[in-house]
Amino acid sequence: MPTINWLKNAFADGYSSGDIASPLPNWRRWYEERRIGGSYRRVFAKGILPYVPQNAVVLEIGPGRGSWTRALLKSIPTCVMHVVDFHDVAQWLQPEKYNGRLKCHVISDNAGYSVFPDEYFDFCFSVGVLCHNNIDSIEEILRNVLPKMKLGGRALHQYADWEKLDAYGWRKGNVPTTFRDMPDDEIWWPRNTRQVMGAVAARAGWIVISPDLELVKRDSIILLEKMRKIP
Repeated sequence: MPTINWLKNAFADGYSSGDIASPLPNWRRWYEERRIGGSYRRVFAKGILPYVPQNAVVLEIGPGRGSWTRALLKSIPTCVMHVVDFHDVAQWLQPEKYNGRLKCHVISDNAGYSVFPDEYFDFCFSVGVLCHNNIDSIEEILRNVLPKMKLGGRALHQYADWEKLDAYGWRKGNVPTTFRDMPDDEIWWPRNTRQVMGAVAARAGWIVISPDLELVKRDSIILLEKMRKIP
């Protein structure tokens, strides 16, 4: 199922996680946070904001309806964001409201990052994206994004972690238990673990700062860095 065509069809209407930065979650965010076993506001405060310089150029992969995009643009009013998606997300994000600080790009496959210059981004992130990708697709994305990052640039990605899912509970995490006996190509929550994800990221050329920041109970959130030049 997690082929590019499946992903395009599954998320054609975008996806919203509510107001990420609000002290009190709305119904949508509350529902999502029950499934992940954590707070999106905490993920934003601990996993994203500390790694985004004031004048950063940021790449977001798969913004959907822009819950995380809006939160970052509001929290750091001097940053510039580029978002990539298989769909035209400008209809939901309305980049004209941000005085040139938000650029929306439609890509057709995981090679679409070639539209950006090398060593361009300070920070890259995705939430609710790599969890729906097979391992080979994740490696392709990480490998293609790496040249576009500045030296020392950071990246943060949420991904499916079946070991944590086992500990947290499949029903509580809203992942069908039937997936246990199905191949990855036929499910929308492919197998992954911290060990596998860390190895894939390293193979793609990244430095793994932490395979999991331990911010939520169901999934893992990896923090990566592009190697700096040796003096």
